[in-house]
Amino acid sequence: MVFSNFPQAAEKFEIQAYKRPGSIKDIRKTHVAFSGSPRKHPYDDTKVVLITDPVSMNTFYYEFKTDDVTFVEELPSIVSPDGEAIVLVRIWVKKQSIGIRCTPFIVEDTRLR
Repeated sequence: MVFSNFPQAAEKFEIQAYKRPGSIKDIRKTHVAFSGSPRKHPYDDTKVVLITDPVSMNTFYYEFKTDDVTFVEELPSIVSPDGEAIVLVRIWVKKQSIGIRCTPFIVEDTRLR
């Protein structure tokens, strides 16, 4: 008689468990906090985009490597004028990391007419 229901060896999955930092004072020594609405980078899965004020007409965004983000705190969500809920977070980025700050603008002539 052959038994086919013997336990099989399980493969080890490399999943990092959620770990809250010891204290905010400790994380401030090695990280800087940025707040805004997170978005997936349009073409690079290794980066994250953080829009600082998503309902404002005068806004900018940050771009960071996801490996440089150590901790994410969820902040109270806001509601856009269209009734859409917008998620806000605070991300903690390692000091000395490279980030990009982008400020979009409309090109116009600033001379008075």
